[in-house]
Amino acid sequence: MITADALVPSTQGETASSALPPEIFALPVSSGQKRLWFLEQFQPGNPLYNVPVSVRLEGPLDTTALEQAVNQVVRRHEILRTCFDRRQGEPVQIVAPSVRMKLSVTDLERYPLADREAEAKRLAGAEAQRPFDLKESPLFRAGLLRLSQTEYILLLTWHHIIFDGWSLGVFFKDLVTFYEGFRAGKPVEMPELRIQYADFAVWERERLKALDKELAWWKKQLAGPLPVLELPTDRPRPAVQTYSGAVEALALPAHLRDALNGLSRQEEATTFMTLLAAFQTLLHRYTGQEDILVGSPIAGRNLTETEELIGCFINTLVLRSDLSGNPTFRELVGRVPRNWWSNCSRGGTSVIRRCFKQCSRSNARRSRTSFGPA
Repeated sequence: MITADALVPSTQGETASSALPPEIFALPVSSGQKRLWFLEQFQPGNPLYNVPVSVRLEGPLDTTALEQAVNQVVRRHEILRTCFDRRQGEPVQIVAPSVRMKLSVTDLERYPLADREAEAKRLAGAEAQRPFDLKESPLFRAGLLRLSQTEYILLLTWHHIIFDGWSLGVFFKDLVTFYEGFRAGKPVEMPELRIQYADFAVWERERLKALDKELAWWKKQLAGPLPVLELPTDRPRPAVQTYSGAVEALALPAHLRDALNGLSRQEEATTFMTLLAAFQTLLHRYTGQEDILVGSPIAGRNLTETEELIGCFINTLVLRSDLSGNPTFRELVGRVPRNWWSNCSRGGTSVIRRCFKQCSRSNARRSRTSFGPA
């Protein structure tokens, strides 16, 4: 496990917090963390990249055991003890040797029974919108709302710079294991993690130094003027992005699902790939454009060791589709697997980002449309 502050050279003139005690380590950030850190510099205090989760718990709850379990997960995963600072103008990870979290409990039993759910929803919404300061550890909060002696809502919030969707499963797996042990009064013995997130960040940095072939492929894939998707809207875009939006849910009937699965098997594609082709067709229908860029998220955990880690690994693939020549839908579905696997094998976001720097001066040329599992 990497614990060498010397990996990130210090200089005079940095912030006071850069003068670290010897037991606290400053390490390089990953490419995904670097992007999120720079976004935070442009819009400090924006909760857009908060990852809030609320879980309803029913039955007897040992709050002391739960607090102990939360702290054991924090002890196990260095990323949950990590904040960020600047060295030589670049962001670095600051890993604290220990962090003690207090599980706050808000009692809602004083409210009339009919009002408790509304108050819980209000408090959960306020918690989700509360920003983090990336210089302050931990970038993770946990609290309980008590609706009754046997009903609670667990509120958890992370900043995306230390957490992604995959991390949620890792967190709850570890949390349940530790909670059951503390509640039973038995020690929990879990094997130490083979690596920590900072080890991945250092590995990624070294890997990016030897990506000439991948970079050449992406430069070819994204060569020429990059298309901007001109979706028709019912109102002009605001001058400043508000991030306000809505969610529309649609359940596919069973007969349509079965038909999609059947078509996918015939074309040697996954159902996801078939749906992606349908999405690209829809964009073509609305815009009339034949050259379309769509972003698609992937887990970004190609190393086996990263599967058991909490952290921000998620990558975005940029899929460029050519709908010229009026292809049939089956023809388009047939193209997607080849395009998808070619993209997956060539580095993802960290490579694409380098390519964009060389191919285009404007970040606005990137795809603003994404397609992925909810």
